[in-house]
Amino acid sequence: MADLFADNLPPAPPPDEPREDAPLADRLRPRSLADVVGQEHLTGPEGAIGRMVAAGRLSSMILWGPPGTGKTSIARLLADAVGMRFAAVSAVFSGVADLKKAFAEAELAAKAGPEHARRTLLFVDEIHRFNRAQQDGFLPFVERGTVTLVGATTENPSFALNAALLSRAQVLILHRLDAGALGTLLAKAEALEGPLPLDPDARAALVASADGDGRFLLNQAETLYAAKIGEALDPAGLGRFLQRRVAVYDKDRDGHYNLISALHKSLRGSDPQAALYYLARMLTAGEEPLYVLRRLVRFASEDIGLADPQALVQCLAAKDAYEFLGSPEGELAIVQACLYLATAPKSNAAYVAQKASFKSARETGSLAPPPNILNAPTKLMKDIGYGKDYAYDHDAPEGFSGDNYWPEGMAPQKYYQPVERGFEREVLKRIEWWDRKRAERRGE
Repeated sequence: MADLFADNLPPAPPPDEPREDAPLADRLRPRSLADVVGQEHLTGPEGAIGRMVAAGRLSSMILWGPPGTGKTSIARLLADAVGMRFAAVSAVFSGVADLKKAFAEAELAAKAGPEHARRTLLFVDEIHRFNRAQQDGFLPFVERGTVTLVGATTENPSFALNAALLSRAQVLILHRLDAGALGTLLAKAEALEGPLPLDPDARAALVASADGDGRFLLNQAETLYAAKIGEALDPAGLGRFLQRRVAVYDKDRDGHYNLISALHKSLRGSDPQAALYYLARMLTAGEEPLYVLRRLVRFASEDIGLADPQALVQCLAAKDAYEFLGSPEGELAIVQACLYLATAPKSNAAYVAQKASFKSARETGSLAPPPNILNAPTKLMKDIGYGKDYAYDHDAPEGFSGDNYWPEGMAPQKYYQPVERGFEREVLKRIEWWDRKRAERRGE
């Protein structure tokens, strides 16, 4: 690839100094790793990044975290901290040609001679947007050390990146910025631009509205500065002035799966308050209500079952009510079903029984039921014993014959084991009574 370029590359330019008219978020970008807020678990002396910088050598890494948590800033500062050449591409705007150019320039930089040779830190923003084949293209250059790859992603790398690339890079998780870190950013903004026109409650509301996104917070602060508001706003005034922030929620990836998992486990743990919170998170972020209802119906059978047979009825009624009323009126029916499930007695006995019985059915193949419980609609079937000696339970004492219904050569199984909770307590009593009667009929 080297012949595509001039023999002598120009030196890599230093990071651009922000212009005075640059956005506030750019002007407040950290100048060193020590200035990065909210990620001390990585950048501190005991963090993975801090240790690598102290050793003077970086390994390839994937920076995974929500928007506005400092992924790009950290990548730029890493190169400066260890004296590496910095190159950047964005998976949103770049293609194969841009990657080839970046790799070729990195190879030239590495061969520039003992006085000028520099390793390249290649920062790939939104790396999850490259397809699998494009991701495979990084592998030989990472393995040879042509580049040290630093990828940034808001998506779960387990789903968004291929296994070969993940095996060659550390995954470092950035935290959403907490209230303290966001407050530090506001203090930096005020040191540069002056006090914000907010009372203490409005200031707290502004921090909360950022939902852990530092860039969003600084953009909102810049809007307030630009408006030159004369008096301090209260939370209501702030809400009228700034646009409402929509919660970050990727229905195709982490947000979708993490929140439905949290809802399911909160229901299973009988915590109606937490269950309502996750339900609200999903619905207010735009999740399809019928998807939520399908998950609630599944939960009713998997985690409650016959401990409360009304759980499934409640969920199906909620589905009908939502389809009849639509949003937002019908969402109350979803809330009612959620609360019913969270407060119902729990049993996974039906779920366990399904798995055990399906496994047994696959293993036993085509075993025929015993002849006495087979129908005999023809003379031939009667002649070969179908239906012979069948005990009609309604004619038996106590309406129970105690007959054997298992295939010949297969011992009776116990797939369903009711628990001592809810209605299943009554079901358990019935099964135990039937088992005793069967034992009596067999003379045991």
